[in-house]
Amino acid sequence: MSAHTKFAPTSKTAQWFESRLPILGVAHEFLTFPTPRNLNYFWTFGGILAVMLVMQIVTGIILAMHYVPDTKLAFESVQAIRRDVNFGWLLQSMHANGATMFFIAVYVHMFRGLYFGSYKQPREVLWILGVIILLLMMATAFMGYVLPYGQMSGWGATVITNFFTAIPVVGADALVWLRGGYTIDQATLNRFFSLHFLMPFMIFGVVFLHIWALHVVGNNNPTGISVKTNKDTVPFHPYMTIKDSVSLVAFAIFFAMFIFYMPDFFGDADNYVEFNSLKTPAHIKPEWYFLPFYAILRAIPFTLFGLPATLYGLIAMFGSIAILAFLPWLDTSKIRSTSYRPAYKLFFGLFVIACLILGYCGSQPTDKAVLQIGGNVVLDMTGLAQIFTAYYFAHFLVVLPLLGLFEKPLKLPASIADSVLIKGGHGMPYGAAAEPQTKG
Repeated sequence: MSAHTKFAPTSKTAQWFESRLPILGVAHEFLTFPTPRNLNYFWTFGGILAVMLVMQIVTGIILAMHYVPDTKLAFESVQAIRRDVNFGWLLQSMHANGATMFFIAVYVHMFRGLYFGSYKQPREVLWILGVIILLLMMATAFMGYVLPYGQMSGWGATVITNFFTAIPVVGADALVWLRGGYTIDQATLNRFFSLHFLMPFMIFGVVFLHIWALHVVGNNNPTGISVKTNKDTVPFHPYMTIKDSVSLVAFAIFFAMFIFYMPDFFGDADNYVEFNSLKTPAHIKPEWYFLPFYAILRAIPFTLFGLPATLYGLIAMFGSIAILAFLPWLDTSKIRSTSYRPAYKLFFGLFVIACLILGYCGSQPTDKAVLQIGGNVVLDMTGLAQIFTAYYFAHFLVVLPLLGLFEKPLKLPASIADSVLIKGGHGMPYGAAAEPQTKG
């Protein structure tokens, strides 16, 4: 990788300050960081996520000044924020829809990493830190969803926390510790509010480590080829800062469409009714970004060794996230980018489809019919979720370990620079070397 240019302050004041606290040098390091020249717009979602995290923290702090974590006042305080606080409607909409935008961006970021092999050596720690961020995000979002204290918030918390009772020996105590009592009540709201306020700062800390790890090992790129010469890279500024800015503006326009025109698009109608522990909604489901994991949780029907199916569903749900951390060692292929793995492209497409179908299954009642023959239900949502849950785990435990041993990848370009300059843009989609283009 090309070397950084050393920062040398020109003024005496800057030299004095830099010798004691080298903030300017660190900023210069970030701006001159050598970046692979073939990065596409999928690589801009990291910057989008950093901006979204800061926005969520700022809007969350302001909302916390007006929110009342009391079972008698929580629901009304959210309505008061929207109606009575100056620009409260804007802050609440930005924060609520910001969670959705955050998960949209993080899932694009993750699937990009999966497709281009950004988890492979030497980026294992970088990838694991990303999985930790995902887990912290999920915990933060779940606790934040409970705070409006609507019907879906309260009952969603009731159903999800009830699953912890399936854990042998410590399950009942874990449930009481999590809720602060035997039901979703004042103690639960206090705990969830405190943790929801604290955890974004934990995420910020892990994000700092994530960025640090990135600057140690450098960016991956669409070809998956390591940087070999200075011709393979460009300075982060202005090349990537401009590209990041363009993506951020486009994403902000998409985000603003929901803030100003459809602020309640992602909300559940039941959540605009105050929580009533004596009135159960017809169909309880979490927010859309939890639905694939919720489907996996409900897909396990069997009991084994006297342990309930709920326990195995809980293990499968957490296992579906934890398995991502082992991905660098499960994938045996030496080729990083799926662009040069035609056989794996098919399986990756099936994996994306499996995730989407699991999300749909999680949004529907378990007994809803999928396939009927002669008036008899042959396949319902539980059965469909079981099929794609099986493929989800098979993708990591069977496809990735075995396919890397037998597939025949396409020929890689000689360097990143060659992949940019050859005919047809980056990469050699059919494995044949192309003649470099010359510019007049």
